[in-house]
Amino acid sequence: RVVTMTACNNSLFQACTLQESNASSLFSAEYTVMPITLRILLAAIMIFMITVGFLGNAIVCLIVYQKPAMRSAINLLLATLAFSDIMLSLLCMPFTAVTIITVDWHFGAHFCRVSVMLYWFFVLEGVSILLIISVDRFLIIVQRQDKLNPHRAKIMITTSWLLSFCISFPSVVGWTVVEVPTRAPQCVLGYTESLADRVYAVLLVVAVFFIPFGIMLYSYLCILNTVRRNAVRIHNHADSLCLNQVNKLGLTGMQRPPQMNVDMSFKTRAFTTILILFVGFSICWLPHTVVSLLAVFSSRFYFSPSFYAVSACALWLSYLKTVFNPIIYCWRIKKFREACLEFMPKTFKILPRMPGRSRRRIRPSNIYVCSELQSAV
Repeated sequence: RVVTMTACNNSLFQACTLQESNASSLFSAEYTVMPITLRILLAAIMIFMITVGFLGNAIVCLIVYQKPAMRSAINLLLATLAFSDIMLSLLCMPFTAVTIITVDWHFGAHFCRVSVMLYWFFVLEGVSILLIISVDRFLIIVQRQDKLNPHRAKIMITTSWLLSFCISFPSVVGWTVVEVPTRAPQCVLGYTESLADRVYAVLLVVAVFFIPFGIMLYSYLCILNTVRRNAVRIHNHADSLCLNQVNKLGLTGMQRPPQMNVDMSFKTRAFTTILILFVGFSICWLPHTVVSLLAVFSSRFYFSPSFYAVSACALWLSYLKTVFNPIIYCWRIKKFREACLEFMPKTFKILPRMPGRSRRRIRPSNIYVCSELQSAV
């Protein structure tokens, strides 16, 4: 089957046709189409993912919108991440599900380019938000600087939308090669020998995965090291600190100050939640990044019979992140879990209430400095 090249313009039509003929002659083997049962199963799972991803992320946005007390900087960022996942679920996943079943693209060559732009646009925005959150946690825990407020968060959100659009826009105006799906279940960046197209593909995957992954990995390693050192310091000095307080006040039977445990528990749990999101991002996006790079640079891989199945699995895994985030919120964040129960009809409130943490709101920039003579916040 000849691959349709939508990037060919009138001046380059003959060259593109020659390139297709050469590719077809070198790689004449048909791509392997998955069995109809497996395709229906994948499409059904994707429809389930669309439903769960839309409802879960919509609740996140609704909570932040309806509850002014929830409009902190971090919650605005999480709501933006949820909104980008909603758009990805509604504007990209349904067309992929249809294409998986029919093994053909029924939505036109122009919308093929639009779908590529929308896919990378919303993915870039979600990655940008995760990157902002990671740097914010790094500044709070490692540098002891709490500079992110709701106003600055809104500015950074607007900037991230603009940058994501600028990076993803070239694919819709014909500045790069985009393949109509015959070898993949979605419009993808196809194999090309053009230097400009390859540079853009590298720029795209570097902006989506490698730069955010590197920065987030460095941030979390520094945070883990700081949390470990703080935990050791608190453990070593808490007993002597309490003893000094007992001697000064003349009290007996005084226990370790609960405020210290509350604040450290709050910090550790909040950081662990963001760390889980980072791990989920890495697992969901690494395969798709590798497949995208190989498709652009390796003709043997792109024209191989197994490319369709490999790209379908990598694409499905990348979409899984839209479902992953709201589940983590419900599992790890008590206020979000309680808000979900408020939106849920009473007839469906059959789940047992999970034990909650302290209701005390802790400023994330509060860092304990412990010594033998004092404990300052």
